[in-house]
This record gives sequence, C-alpha cells and structure tokens, in this order.
Amino acid sequence: MLTQEATLIPTKPGRLRMSYEQFLRWAGEEIRAEWVNGEVIIQMPAKDYHQITLGFLYELLGSFVRLFDRGRVMIAPFEVKILPGRASREPDIFFVSKENLHRLSEDRLTGPADLIVEIVSSDSVRRDRHEKFREYQEAGVQEYWVVDPRPGRRRADFYRLDEVGQYELFATDDDDRVDSAVLSGFWLRPSWLWQADTLDPLDILLEMRGVTAEQANQVRAWLRGA
Repeated sequence: MLTQEATLIPTKPGRLRMSYEQFLRWAGEEIRAEWVNGEVIIQMPAKDYHQITLGFLYELLGSFVRLFDRGRVMIAPFEVKILPGRASREPDIFFVSKENLHRLSEDRLTGPADLIVEIVSSDSVRRDRHEKFREYQEAGVQEYWVVDPRPGRRRADFYRLDEVGQYELFATDDDDRVDSAVLSGFWLRPSWLWQADTLDPLDILLEMRGVTAEQANQVRAWLRGA
C-alpha cells in the first residue's frame, strides 16, 4: 500500500516518488523496478522476443563464464547499485569478473559490473540508449551491449570504455563477429541474436572453441548416448 511519501507522479505514469530506503522496504522479488534520484521506475511486462533473446544470451554467457571460471553472470531482477545515492538499476544481464566478486552480495552488486547487456523494449528505448548509457559510462562499466530485438527494429550496438572513460562504439549488428574485451575468448555473431529461438547455445560454444560442425555432431551423439 502506498503512503503519502510514496505517491504516483501524475505526469509520469508508472513512476513513484520515494527515498532509496523506502524503495528497499517497498520493492519485493515480484516487482521489477529501478530507483533513480528519488524516483521509482516500474518496468512493463516483457514481450516474448525480449525473453527469448534474454534467455539465449544468459545461457551463452553463463555457460562460458562457468566453463572457464571467469566470475558470475546474473540476470534480472537483481539490483545493481550502480551510482550509490543516485541510481539503482536492474540490468537484464550483467557479468562480474572474479577480481570484482567482492562487490557482489546476496542482495545486490554495489558498483559497476564488468559487462552489462540491456535488451530494448518499447518502453525502455530512452532508458537503455541514453539514461543508462550515461550512468554505466560514469560508473565505469567496461562494456555495454544494447540489443534491440523488436520486430522491424532489430539493432545491436556494442560499446566499451576508451582511455578517457568514454564509451566508444566498437561493433554493431553489421559486423560478422564481435569479440569481448572483458571476457577474453568470448565472441558472438550478431546474426545469432535474431535466431535466438532456433539456435542451441551448446553449438555456439563449440564453434567458439573452433569445433567443426561434424565434430559438434559427434559431441552431441556422444552426449545423447552417455
């Protein structure tokens, strides 16, 4: 139940005004929301294309990170206190390297992740491409991927911090292959993103490691017979 201290802002549907402490008491695991400068932004329910892309990238990144013991990959909803006192976000996916796992608790990540992926929805375009872009850049998130899987609007932009701490666009969906700098050895073809409902992450991991299609079939046959 909302109090006078946490009331709807009439000019901004889906937003509430409250302190960070009130936000922590109010928000539960069933609520997808972010806190920015005293304002709570309630997330709209995701579409199927968003969830398909999310699941694909989470499985792909998570499997790679676990296999090579690189750290942790987390998925929303999980709080990232990206700019303490100013912004608390829930990125769709984020990676924390082993060197930075001290920032991660059972409740939240305090400080920047090494890599953040945001998957664009119709209500998140400005947040993902402008507001979060600036916040993640200021906080020192080394890589930021913005993936827009919406039908008719497919686009992927890959940013990394340059030597002066500004995001530079190092790849787009026009590129054949995108190599991550923070996850050495991890790469993907942007075209995979638009086939997320048909591709098997296991096949992709094998391709990353230089396994041919024939060898991959042999591995699959071995797994089925194991």
